[in-house]
Order: sequence, then C-alpha cells, then structure tokens
Amino acid sequence: MHLTTTPSLAVPSRTLPRCVTVVVCCAVLFGALLALVEARWGPLAGLDRGWTDAEHRYATRHTVWIAAVQTLSDIGGTVTMRTLLGLAAGWLWLIGARALAGWAAAQCLIGWGLLWVLKLSVGRARPHFVDPVAHASNPGFPSGHAMASAITCVALVWLLRPHSNGAARVAAAGVAALAVTAIGWTRIALGVHWPSDVLAGWLAAGVVLGAVTAAVELWRPGALARDVRRVNWRTRPRVQRVLATGASGEDPSADLR
Repeated sequence: MHLTTTPSLAVPSRTLPRCVTVVVCCAVLFGALLALVEARWGPLAGLDRGWTDAEHRYATRHTVWIAAVQTLSDIGGTVTMRTLLGLAAGWLWLIGARALAGWAAAQCLIGWGLLWVLKLSVGRARPHFVDPVAHASNPGFPSGHAMASAITCVALVWLLRPHSNGAARVAAAGVAALAVTAIGWTRIALGVHWPSDVLAGWLAAGVVLGAVTAAVELWRPGALARDVRRVNWRTRPRVQRVLATGASGEDPSADLR
C-alpha cells in the first residue's frame, strides 16, 4: 500500500511567516483593545454598555428565548470545547500522529493557561444588572467561551482540511465561524460579558493558534505535514474503497471467491 498524496497541513516555508503574521496582528490588536479598556475609552465603553443593555432588556422580556440562549452557551462552553480538542489529541496519539497530537493538546492547555493569566492580570468586572438573567463570578476579560470555541473550531477545521475537497472545506469553515460567532454572542445576550470581552477572546485565540503552530514547526520542521500524511494513510484509503465499491456496485468480497 502506498501513501496517498494529500495537501500538507503545513509547509514550513509558508507556515512560519503566516503564523508570525497572525500572532503579531492578533497581539497588536489585543494590546490596543486592552489599552482602550483600561483607559475606559468613551466610544468603546458606550458600545459595550449600549449593546449589553439592549440584549438584557430583550432577555428579561423573553424567558423562553433566554433559556435557549443559555442552552447554546452551555453546549459551547469551555469544558465542551476542551474535551473535543482533547479527544482529537488522544485519537491522533493512538494512530501515531504524535506531532499533531501534541499540537492539539498544546492548543488546549496553553489556551487555558493564557486565559487565566489574562483574566487575573486584567481583573475586569463583568456587566452588572439588578435583575440578571445569568451569573458568572470570575473576571470577564477575555471571554473564556469565545477563546476556547475559537481555538477548538479552528484547530478541528485545520485537522479536517486535508481530507476534504474545496467545497467541504468552505462548508466546514463556515460552520465553524458560525459556531464561534454564536457562542460569543450568547455571552453578551446573557449579560455576563461585554462585547469587547468576546472580541478579546477571539484575538487571544489567534495568538495561541499561531504561536503554538509556529513553535512546533520551529521545533520539528515538517512534522505536522508528515503526520497529516500518516493520518491520511490510516483513514482515507478505507473511505475511498467504500465509496468506490458503492459507486461501481461491485461486491467487495468478489475477489475472494
């Protein structure tokens, strides 16, 4: 059996500049946003308060609606997201894709650690209402839901990319973007985060995704691409045989008779 040719997950000569660009851009934007938050910049504070107040007024008048939003927020919570990425890392380890497994695990663990460093360092208070529809106790900047969902969804789409065609990749990216946006919005709708908290979570996720990928490529150049070929070799031939058999109508056991 030969290795099936597949697009690489990451080509070192292209990946490193892209990752550095992502890290720098997200870090600069995150730093600028943090500076505006710390300075209590009027336009940003007004946007945060106005958006959050509008969502809260709607929520207090529609209890069924807010129950649905809470359910969506719970489904897309940090525990769920980290579990999904952890399961992916475990499966990759079992099939021998150790670099990819470490990459996925590092995204999860470093993202979790950075989240709490930022939360405790900034110590931003969450929105406060006399009649809240949801509660959260820890500091609000950045949003853990937004950060965890962005890291997990982007990582999973990246892992699936070599095993799908162009249309499937676009569909997967669209679903991931919708999920990340919806989860971030639920935190605003529930009144437990400012919009800038959610944006900060997405930017912090970009820093983690880019930095971890760049670090793996610097440590073991080409290892991610080799592991993608290994995963492809373990999974794609079986799928292709099933699809080919179904399309031709042949009995897969005919050659054994």
